[in-house]
Amino acid sequence: MDYRTLGETGVRVSCLCMGTVTFGREADEETAAAMFHRCREAGVNFFDTANVYADGQAEKILGRLIADCRDEIVLTSKVGFPAGDDVNARGLSRRHIVRSVEASLKQLGTDRLDLYFVHTFDPSTPIEGTLRALDDLVHQGKILYPAASNWAAWQIATALGISAREGLARFACIQPMYNMVKRQAEVEILPLAQAEHLGAISFSPLGSGLLSGKYGTTSRPHSGRLVENSMHMKRYEDPRYYDIAERFAAHARDRGVHPAALAVAWVMAHPVITAPIMGARNLEQLEALLAAADVPMTPAWRTEISALSIEPPPATDRSEERSGVFYRDAKPK
Repeated sequence: MDYRTLGETGVRVSCLCMGTVTFGREADEETAAAMFHRCREAGVNFFDTANVYADGQAEKILGRLIADCRDEIVLTSKVGFPAGDDVNARGLSRRHIVRSVEASLKQLGTDRLDLYFVHTFDPSTPIEGTLRALDDLVHQGKILYPAASNWAAWQIATALGISAREGLARFACIQPMYNMVKRQAEVEILPLAQAEHLGAISFSPLGSGLLSGKYGTTSRPHSGRLVENSMHMKRYEDPRYYDIAERFAAHARDRGVHPAALAVAWVMAHPVITAPIMGARNLEQLEALLAAADVPMTPAWRTEISALSIEPPPATDRSEERSGVFYRDAKPK
């Protein structure tokens, strides 16, 4: 297992991060334990969870699993999405953040979180108020590093500017969606992370299973998020994604690599990505993901794979400049 430094924190984390969104849901406690111990055996020291996963059961299960190795684990959790029926059990207000971190610490059986992600952007709460609440938690030792998930580049940049101006703890890491068919992060989010020296742990490297080798233009499995979950079905409803998935799976098999392993390896090879977050329902799925650490990905091979996908336009939409053509060079016809 390769280890990488997380942004400017000095913390070394495995190049694969284990996500726990299935713990207590598709994966019962016994299966979750088996996956956790297999990850530890493989050298994974980085585990990601959230207060809303399986209505808090994921945190409880993970807490029991890390009890005898907490100091060896880099642990994350999150706040922001609705965590109950109460009107205030959501968002990024100081009230909700303080209540949520206490609940997460209790459920995880720990005295601190290494990374604490704001899970979504909250337009009803000023960014400065959220950052001050997180800064207070840093000073109290309850979180070590604030972080942001599902924020746009302008929102992250605004927060970094406020932190610098006010002397508040800045985001140390971001968590965007990123995979072969969802490449929007390449446009501004990952360049921002590179410029600001932020860690970047991306989620959904398999595109909710789309890139697992089970999906194509005419093929669908009997179960899985893309046939059972309306949110994920909507996210990947574009027919072009299934064409990409089919061609990608064929490429992987031609190279003798499991499509899931290759999908994760492609994400992991991006120079700004610290670690992709793996999500699995069982040991069989996990083994394919762990194999990504051994895929001999090269820049040339990554470029070849990228060509199977749709490259998003640059932030300015001046796509001609990618080929080195600029205004003064253009010749009228």
